[in-house]
Amino acid sequence: MGWDEIKYFKPHEFDSPDSPGSGASGMSLEFVRKLDKLREAVKQPLNIKSGYRTSEHNAKVGGVDSSSHESGRAVDVAALSSGTRYAIMEAALRIGFRRVGLGATFVHIDDDPTKPQDVLWTYY
Repeated sequence: MGWDEIKYFKPHEFDSPDSPGSGASGMSLEFVRKLDKLREAVKQPLNIKSGYRTSEHNAKVGGVDSSSHESGRAVDVAALSSGTRYAIMEAALRIGFRRVGLGATFVHIDDDPTKPQDVLWTYY
């Protein structure tokens, strides 16, 4: 089992900007499989704004210490309208994601088991 079973995403979409090719090895395939289900549910492409992050890149963008992006279990998906944010959030919760953050232009989704579960937050 590997990336060949992923229908909607390619590894490079998750690359840390400072480490080309890092998406393939940095992302949890279990997590990406769930993202495939999310993509199927929302019936529209999901533009990954941030996937895997090296520690250096995470610090550069102001990410929190021990960010779920660093373990390959988080993404920020572009969502420019409230309707798109709602569709992504609703489908993510229905599919079983238990950690969702809402920003003005994105939805953060993660399934990091080391973090509090059943939480929703905003970045505003």
